[in-house]
Formats: sequence, C-alpha cells, structure tokens
Amino acid sequence: MSYSDTIAQRVETLSHSALINGVAPLAGRVLLAAIFLLSGISKISDPAGTIGYINMVGLPFPPLSYGAAVLTEIVGSIALILGFQTRIVALILALFSVATALTFHNNLSDLNQFIHFFKNIAMAGGLLQVVAFGAGRYSLDARR
Repeated sequence: MSYSDTIAQRVETLSHSALINGVAPLAGRVLLAAIFLLSGISKISDPAGTIGYINMVGLPFPPLSYGAAVLTEIVGSIALILGFQTRIVALILALFSVATALTFHNNLSDLNQFIHFFKNIAMAGGLLQVVAFGAGRYSLDARR
C-alpha cells in the first residue's frame, strides 16, 4: 500500500467520524457568515459613505438598496451561523454575492476589483455547497 493510499484511507475514515460530520458544517457556516456579518456592521457604521457608494455605482434608490444590503448581510449571517432555514438563507446569500460581484467589483482590469470579484464568486460556491448539503448536525434546522 502506498503512502497516498494510506492518506486517502485516513481522510475517508475521518470524513465519516461523528465529530467531523457535526463540527465541519458548523465551522463552515461560521466562516462563511463572518464576512457578511462584518460587512453589514461596516455598512451600519458608515451609512452615508455606503449610500454614496451605492449611488456612485448607479443603483436606483440608494437608501433602499443600503437597507436591503444591511438586512441581508446581518440577518442572513446570523441565520446561517444558527443554521436556521439554512438552505434558503445560503441561496439568498449566494445570489447576493454574485449580484454584488457583478455590480460593485466588475472592473476586472483593476487587480483589487478582480480579487474581490472572484472572492464573491468563491463565497457563492461555498454557499451553494450549504444549499446542496444542508446545515449539518449542529443547527436549528437539525432540531426540527
């Protein structure tokens, strides 16, 4: 048996452990939610700046867009952490991430915008994993 076969067997065994099956989805939800929570708090701390940026990008009704973004990020991140209505929340946050990438980070010739664009797309990919596989054992969804 080769070294890579041994590693593959250990990973396979580990992936079936109760601890990993419970803790990994929780840790994943917390890590995915963190950026939304921090972004929402950041928007709350500077509403005028955020509304001005939304206006500069050309979205209609900047104050309404601001409120929707803050609500989506704060409520969505808390629901994701708690594992409440997780698949629906993860889908909403995935769509929000793609919309944000396309709207605010679409200047791909700027390296910073390029990185933010693909960060948002990667976040959407992680959130779609949550949509597909659910919240896991340590969630409010699992208690129903």
